[in-house]
Amino acid sequence: MSKRKTMGRGRNLWRTLWTKHLRPYWTMLFAVGFVVSTLFHPAASVAATPRHYTELEFPPLRELQLPDYTRFQLDNGLTVYLIEDRELPLISGNALIQTGSRFEPSDKVGLANLTGNVIRAGGTQNHPADELNRILEQNAASVESSIGSTAGSVSFSALSEDFGDVFDLFVEVLRQPAFAEDKIEVAKNQMRGNIARRNDEPGSIADREFQKLIYGETSPYARTAEYETLENIAREDIQSFYEQFFVPDRTILGIVGDFDSEAVKTLISQKLEDWKPASAPLPELPNVSQARESGVFFVDRPQLTQSYIEIGHLGGVRSSPDYPILGVMNNVLSGFGGRLFNEVRSRQGLAYSVYAYWGAQYDYPGVFVAGGQTRSDATVPFIQAVRAEIDRVRTEPIEEEELQIAKDSTLNSFVFNFADPSQTLSRLVRYDYYDYPLDFLYQYQDGVRKTTVEDVQRVARDYLEPDKLVTLVVGTSEAIEPPLSSLSPNTEVTAIDVTIPEPS
Repeated sequence: MSKRKTMGRGRNLWRTLWTKHLRPYWTMLFAVGFVVSTLFHPAASVAATPRHYTELEFPPLRELQLPDYTRFQLDNGLTVYLIEDRELPLISGNALIQTGSRFEPSDKVGLANLTGNVIRAGGTQNHPADELNRILEQNAASVESSIGSTAGSVSFSALSEDFGDVFDLFVEVLRQPAFAEDKIEVAKNQMRGNIARRNDEPGSIADREFQKLIYGETSPYARTAEYETLENIAREDIQSFYEQFFVPDRTILGIVGDFDSEAVKTLISQKLEDWKPASAPLPELPNVSQARESGVFFVDRPQLTQSYIEIGHLGGVRSSPDYPILGVMNNVLSGFGGRLFNEVRSRQGLAYSVYAYWGAQYDYPGVFVAGGQTRSDATVPFIQAVRAEIDRVRTEPIEEEELQIAKDSTLNSFVFNFADPSQTLSRLVRYDYYDYPLDFLYQYQDGVRKTTVEDVQRVARDYLEPDKLVTLVVGTSEAIEPPLSSLSPNTEVTAIDVTIPEPS
C-alpha cells in the first residue's frame, strides 16, 4: 500500500467524520468560546506576576483504571478482546499473530517483512489489490498488514456504519491473501531500495551495527536483509511462511469502538469459527547471548562533522521482578533533568544529545544502551563522561530528591500508555500475546512506587556491567582528536565495514 493511498484514505475518513458528526459540535464550541472570550477580558491575567516553574502545583494523576472489556475464545483457539467506546462513530481492530522475522531461514532474511507487506498489498483471492484499494478508499477505511521481529499484525479501521463490509475485507486479507506475483516484485524492489539507502543516515548505521555487536551478525535479532537473501525468496516461500503462522490458535484479535459486543461476538463467530488451527508446534525461540564482550568499534564516515556513539551491553526481560526498579534507575540516568543531561550536556557541554535506556523485551533479553551525538573533537571526553556516570550510579547512593523525580517521571509517562481505550486494548492484547498476567500494569506501578534508594543502587550494581560495555562510534577518524585508542592504555579499535554486498 503506497503512502499516498494511505494518506488519501485517511483524508476521506476525517472528511466524512467532519461532515457527518463533528462540524455541528465544533460550530457550537466556537460560538461558546467567542462569547466567553468577549465576557472575560484577559486584562486581569496580564497583571499577574509570573511564577517560577518550581512553584507550579498540579493535581495528582488519576488512578489507572481499565475500561470494561469482553474476552472470549472460539473453539479453534482464536482469542478475542472487545472494548466498546461510543465517543466517536469509529471501529478499529488488530489481529496480533504469533510469528516474526526471528523464525525465517537465515538464507531468506527479509521473508517475514516481505510476507507482511504482500498479505495486504497483494490483494485477496476475491478482490485484486487495486480493487481492494478502491473499495477501502471509497469507504474512508483501511486494512493494513505487517510482520516485525516478534509478531505479525493485520489491522483495520472504519466508520461504524461501514463496519460489516470492512470487516469482511479484513477477514479476506487475514485468511485469503492472493500473494500476486507483480505485487511481490514491487515489494522486493522497495526492499532493495531500502538496502541501497541503509547507509545514508549515520544514526541508522549506529543502531544497526550496535545490535550486531550485542546479539551477533547472524542472530535473528540483528541480521539484515541483503540483495542475495531477497533473491532466494520465491512466492512459494511466502505462501509457506504465511500458512505456518497465520492460524487462529496463534492469533489474538482486539476490536475497539462504537459497537454492541454481543453483535460483534456473533459476527466474529460466523466469519472465523471455521478457520483451521495449527497442525504443527511453534518453532523454538532463538538463543540469545552477548556476542562481543566489551571492545571499541568504529565506522568511518569521512563526510561527518560529528560522532554518533552507542555504549552498552545485553539488557533484560520485562518479567524480571527488578524491571520496575530498573525503569526508575534509567530515569535517574536519562531524560530531561537526568544525570547524563545535567552533567554531560549541560555542565560539560559535550553533547548535542545524550541518553541511556535499559532495554527489556517481553520474551528475550533487550539491550542496555547509552550514547548520543557530539562534535568530533569531543568524542573521547563524551565516552569517558558517560561511562563515569554509569560507574557513579553503581557506586554512590542517589539522593532522595533524585529518586522521587525519577519515580514520578516513570509513573507519569507510563500512564500515557493508557490514554484512550485503543491504547489500553493494545496493551491487554500484547500482555496476553506474551503470556504476561493481565494485571502486569498494576504490578509495574506498584513496583515503581515501592522503589527505594537502596533498590536503585542494588540493581545498578547488579545489572550494569562496566566490563561488558561495548562502544561503537560512527564518525570521521581524522577529526576525532584525541583518538579512540586513547580511551585506555590497551584500547584496540576495531573497524567495521558497512559496504553493502552486491548479489553474486
